[in-house]
Amino acid sequence: MSKAQAVTQKMSQYRWHIVAMLFVATTINYLDRQVLSLTWKDFIAPEFHWTNTHYGTITSLFSLFYAFGMLFAGKFIDWLDTKKGFMWAIFIWSIGAVLHAFAGIATSGILTGNWFVGFAEAREIIAGIENVSRVLNVSVVLFIFARLVLALGEAGNFPAAIKATAEYFPKKDRALATSIFNAGAIIGALAAPVTIPVIAKHFGWESAFIIIGALGFIWMGWWQWAYKKPEVHPKVNKAELDYILQDHNNVEGGAEASKTADAKKISFKQAIGFKQTWAFAFGKFMTDGVWWFYLFWTPAYLSSVYGLESSDPKAQLALFVLYFITLLSIVGGWLPNYLVEKKGMEPYAGRMKAMLIFAFFPLFALLAQPLGAYSYWFPIIIIGIAGAAHQAWSANIFSTVGDMFPKGAIATIVGIGGMAGGLGSVLINKSSGMLFDYARGTGIVDGETVVMTQEYINKGIEYVREPMVLLGFEGEKAGYLIVFSFCAVAYLIGWVVMKTLVPKYKPIVLD
Repeated sequence: MSKAQAVTQKMSQYRWHIVAMLFVATTINYLDRQVLSLTWKDFIAPEFHWTNTHYGTITSLFSLFYAFGMLFAGKFIDWLDTKKGFMWAIFIWSIGAVLHAFAGIATSGILTGNWFVGFAEAREIIAGIENVSRVLNVSVVLFIFARLVLALGEAGNFPAAIKATAEYFPKKDRALATSIFNAGAIIGALAAPVTIPVIAKHFGWESAFIIIGALGFIWMGWWQWAYKKPEVHPKVNKAELDYILQDHNNVEGGAEASKTADAKKISFKQAIGFKQTWAFAFGKFMTDGVWWFYLFWTPAYLSSVYGLESSDPKAQLALFVLYFITLLSIVGGWLPNYLVEKKGMEPYAGRMKAMLIFAFFPLFALLAQPLGAYSYWFPIIIIGIAGAAHQAWSANIFSTVGDMFPKGAIATIVGIGGMAGGLGSVLINKSSGMLFDYARGTGIVDGETVVMTQEYINKGIEYVREPMVLLGFEGEKAGYLIVFSFCAVAYLIGWVVMKTLVPKYKPIVLD
């Protein structure tokens, strides 16, 4: 093919195949993450005697493991590079997902020595154990271990996906590409409530972890076959490659100088010396926990406040509608692209303006609990809008890293920000569980102080400490009012600090 023919040839579109793979991986990532939140309240807690505090401990530790996993996952992805790094990440998290299913058998084995039993038999054995505290403690530890493995693997998803996006898209398109693959989180959340409780109800909660966890192994085969760097991929023609690498032409010294800069790695010591790193990390710290709170606690919220179990078709429909609304987050990729191409803004400025707009929508969460007094559909719709705003915000905050840092440093910076986001999630999940149990009040059963569940109330157990009352809301409703209020303002706080640290676009040049 002549040079003239190469210039005029029709551009291939293989970069969108890459986005499709990242979308599916993110969908699986969130499905695996959701299995516990959709089974613990109605299937697992009765078997192992968990309370909100125990669930809050498990989810907060998952967030902690995920946070530190993100810190090292970024370096791991930059070291192994995108293809191998992503393969290892999804392999580890799929193993972790499946491990949850065997917590019952392991609890039976540890407490009674009955290891070689099936899932149903293990449940019967556990039900016959009189020492409830031992069942509770052992099961919590086993689930924490499974969450550890899951978290370490899942930590690699976003550093690898953001790095792959930077390899296959110019800066102006990265927010759109990120918003598309990031929508996998929403699709995973959409599919979860209509599949996981059904599997758990008909085949046992263990089957839900195994079936959903196995999806990751299937994806690995697709990734191994389909992913190569665009410079060497046979399905990426010259026209598409030129489009992908267009930013290199704007670098002093030309494409070769740009490629040399992109190849440079960054140490943790270097990374924390940049205000851009702190801006990204603080934005993640303030907002990631909000999304995880909605993801982990909404099924429990419907169950505790409205009596809708996760296997109830009403609850499944409500969660489906909630996450269907969050699909509006695709605007998160379109709006900054519009501001850059139509309004002439440079990418970072366009992204920050878009993020400010998205930061106002979570304020609707202030009305979630007050309007929830009339119908659970009000908080469902409001959480859906807040979730859409979060995903739109998330697509853009990830893209700010590609705006400011060379490709060789992207996964490391994303990992640092992910760690900060995970720490924020630890705080909100642990404190929420403790707050909700505190808000319910306590009683005395057999000489021990217990959280006043509905079961104890029905038995006539008297309160030792009365339920919390706040602005007319009592018990867990008061607790949710507090957390929803924090979720409402977190994004504006995050945006103000980010803008203060990095008021204007300033790319990082590594020595």
